[in-house]
Amino acid sequence: MANDTAVAITEGRRVFMRGLLWAGVLSAFINILQLAVPLYMLQTHDRVINSRSYDTLTMLTLLAMGALVTYGLLEYIRSSTFLVLGNRLIRQLNLPTLEAALGAAQQDGLGKASQALRDLSEVRGFITGNAVGAPMEAIWSPIFMGVLTLLHPLYGLVAFLSAVAVMALSIVADLLSKQTLKEANEAQVEATGRIAGALRQAEVIDAMGMLPAVARRWERAQRAAMLLLDSGTRRSKAVSALSRSVRYGMQIATIALGAILVIEGLVSPGTMVAASIIMGRVLQPFDSMIENWRQWRSADAAWGRIRETIEAWRPVRETTPLPLPDGPLVVEGLVYGVPGSPVALLKGVEFRLEPGQVLGVIGPSAAGKSTFARLLVGTLKPASGGVFLGGHNVYGWERGSFGRAVGYLPQSISLLDGTIRENIARMRDEDPALVIRAARLAGVHEMIGRLPLGYDTPVGDGRLTLSGGQKQRIALARALYGDPRLIVLDEPNANLDAEGEAALIRAITEMKALGSIVVMIAHRPSIMQAADTLLVLDKGQRWQFGPRAAIAGAVDRDGKVQPLRPAAAVPALKEA
Repeated sequence: MANDTAVAITEGRRVFMRGLLWAGVLSAFINILQLAVPLYMLQTHDRVINSRSYDTLTMLTLLAMGALVTYGLLEYIRSSTFLVLGNRLIRQLNLPTLEAALGAAQQDGLGKASQALRDLSEVRGFITGNAVGAPMEAIWSPIFMGVLTLLHPLYGLVAFLSAVAVMALSIVADLLSKQTLKEANEAQVEATGRIAGALRQAEVIDAMGMLPAVARRWERAQRAAMLLLDSGTRRSKAVSALSRSVRYGMQIATIALGAILVIEGLVSPGTMVAASIIMGRVLQPFDSMIENWRQWRSADAAWGRIRETIEAWRPVRETTPLPLPDGPLVVEGLVYGVPGSPVALLKGVEFRLEPGQVLGVIGPSAAGKSTFARLLVGTLKPASGGVFLGGHNVYGWERGSFGRAVGYLPQSISLLDGTIRENIARMRDEDPALVIRAARLAGVHEMIGRLPLGYDTPVGDGRLTLSGGQKQRIALARALYGDPRLIVLDEPNANLDAEGEAALIRAITEMKALGSIVVMIAHRPSIMQAADTLLVLDKGQRWQFGPRAAIAGAVDRDGKVQPLRPAAAVPALKEA
């Protein structure tokens, strides 16, 4: 995976540079064709008016119109090049960025992950916009300086000095606003991440009257970011205004110089008008670069965050899909702790489950049960030891094939933006009969039938509001989809009524009969009647593991571990 991310960044940069080179070649011809108008004015003034020749005027007009048509065609091709370039870059980085964002979401929360995806759109918008083309126009400005020099060396000298002055102003603008705009962007990203996290808790905020307090926090963060942004923008705008004044001033100076040269008889009157137009074209891209400097800075910061996110997420996973496993689930010396913390959340957990066995995991709050569930499905990397399904490490397993072997119902239920059918099918486009089978197993087929569009009912953010129990049962159907070999259920009955809990127990029993390994974590003891083996966790340690009948009294109704027997007196069972 590390090599894949490096390749994605390198290939993305290569795609960008190739496209930029092609656009640069087009820019050379586009700039040459832009000479058509000033040269047409020069020739009309000096030749047509003096000769009074309509034939010459007709020929010059046809040549100028042909040049402008060609200019428009090449400009369109260059714009299309940037559009294709932006799309290709997005296609190249979409999957690596999404994978890295998912990894960042697990480790650092949703803020950084969602920001990486927004940054990808921002980079594309920058490439397909107007700001990216300004430096290419500036690169070919020597073409215009050369033409001015041919008209008269003093024209060329004024153009060169003007370009140097405007470039100096662009450097000043960068020095004045670089750090301030960087801090403003970082503050804005942080503020947006905070409010996005708050909006995900909209019901809690509304129910407990927290909106004024949340709004004040958002306003303070936003105000701090805006002050920095305004400071940097004001400096940039001041330099931009000065640059524009310099540009217009240089055009006036060019006309004045032209008038002197005409009076002295050193150039023709037509050069005065042509030189003024060409001078404006020489300075315009430099002025545009100053005007769009903030966009360049924002795009550069966005690209840096994308690269950092992709390069930081380097899980060691296989890339070869594996067949569905038939063997046992083996947990060997499992140890896990939060990086940077000296205290292990889980330590020394080990056992073995054969196909068709159901394990119940119980224990008090903060015993590490949900962490244990995430380790079983390979979303967390153990500090030592491992979890093996059919002989293969679940963390290193290629995720596409692993997803077909595993069903997972997390404690925090969420449905993706899509239809119920798509959610149950895990967003795959597969046989609807498999979706209905999973729904029947979870006991939600009839419930789905009563929804407005049945299986085609859209759910997710801003969609149909489902109850907690409905979401949990649909998520259970998603976990059961495809008859997976390993099913991990974290608090599967937390939002279920008696009917839903009965359906859950029936589903567990049926999956057990099909040979699936089922691991369920619950505080409510009623569901444990479906388990034939129990694992009791206490403060991250394996307290007991064995047949349900032997240790059913290990936990009281409040989920508190009861030290009925010393841990040393309990045999270290590895098989039920």
